[in-house]
Amino acid sequence: MTAVRIPPYARSAKQDGAGAAAADVAARVVASRAEGEAYVASVCFKHGPPKLLGVELEYIVHDAEDPGLPLDPGRLAAALGPHTPRTLRQDSPALPLPGGSSLSLEPGCQVEISTAPQSSLRELASVAGLDLAYVTDLLTLSGLRLHPHAIDAFRTPVRLLPTERYAAMERRFTPLGPGGLTMMCSTAAVHVCLDVGEAPELAARWAAVHALGPVLVALFANSRTHAGADTGLASARWQAVMDTENARTYAAGPCDDPAAAWATRVLDTPLMVVPRADGPWDAPAGFTFADWITGGGPADVPGPPTFADLDYHLTTMFTPVRPHGYLEVRYLDAQPPGTWLHPVALLTALLRRPSTVDKVLEICEPAAHRWADAARRGLADPGLLRAARAVADLGCAELTAFDLPADTIADIAYAVQRRVRRRGGDRA
Repeated sequence: MTAVRIPPYARSAKQDGAGAAAADVAARVVASRAEGEAYVASVCFKHGPPKLLGVELEYIVHDAEDPGLPLDPGRLAAALGPHTPRTLRQDSPALPLPGGSSLSLEPGCQVEISTAPQSSLRELASVAGLDLAYVTDLLTLSGLRLHPHAIDAFRTPVRLLPTERYAAMERRFTPLGPGGLTMMCSTAAVHVCLDVGEAPELAARWAAVHALGPVLVALFANSRTHAGADTGLASARWQAVMDTENARTYAAGPCDDPAAAWATRVLDTPLMVVPRADGPWDAPAGFTFADWITGGGPADVPGPPTFADLDYHLTTMFTPVRPHGYLEVRYLDAQPPGTWLHPVALLTALLRRPSTVDKVLEICEPAAHRWADAARRGLADPGLLRAARAVADLGCAELTAFDLPADTIADIAYAVQRRVRRRGGDRA
């Protein structure tokens, strides 16, 4: 095995038009832990004024007449036509959606619409709304529909995509309990993508987006019923995420240097999969990326690792907030198609300016680490409800600064306030 090994996924990126310089970096060997950590910190945290935002909308797909029917991947591919991802049909042109968003599939064939970065909330709402309506229409013509909840209320989890990555994930997670397969195949989320922000503000912004997590999990919990049974949880989806594999899912705490802390964590996280040209992609148990750099791996792990391998390892982190050069907020349950903008707008408003971030930290401090309580009880928990009410008031007041139509702002504010003012806190 040569020192400039380019695994299949790196070659694909090059063939798809990645620059020669980027391909050269991807092929280089990670010579030391220090070099790996410096790379992670630089690519995952790109500083600058917070100007752009994006969204990834995931939805479970059902038969419109009988939602308990197993989903036929061939039927889904026929419905999506030329937009079908290549993970399902290798010969698909995988065309982008009309608004420019990309379409991908999760292991259980949940659809995911990922927008390009937009410069305003109004533009984001327009692009994502256009592409979501388009996908909805495609599915409707084939007798399929998008599920309005964040966990499959009718079916047990079944992996439908045959990729080596997902097969290895299933084998890895199954001995740990049902959480991993459920997360992979039966859940859906709305991911909000926000700029990292200026360097002096990063620590506070990083702390605030995490402190908001339990409060917003509770506020937008939308995954109580799974496979025909009442789980008793406000967000069974978030519970499944927490039950997947702690090393790659636990929430980070506040720190002075998030980039350095993240880089250390990434290198100390065990590999989830090892892409190979032939054979299964299973990774040795407990084998970290740092171990790979030092050459302490078993014979069946190709090496030494390249920066392409490190880039791939970054995609196997399933943290509540995952830095990609921007902050990908992953803790929100999917919402009904007509209300996905509500949590996106509220979160964006709550991180809009440093003074608001400071208020968020003050409000959420008592609830900042209560992820499990948020999943179990949601707004039925008095402390989370109290924080959610204060966050709702703060965020709704900030919404007027955005370029959304007045009736859209009023609709979001009404819906959010209704959630926190009504008695109890149960969610479907």
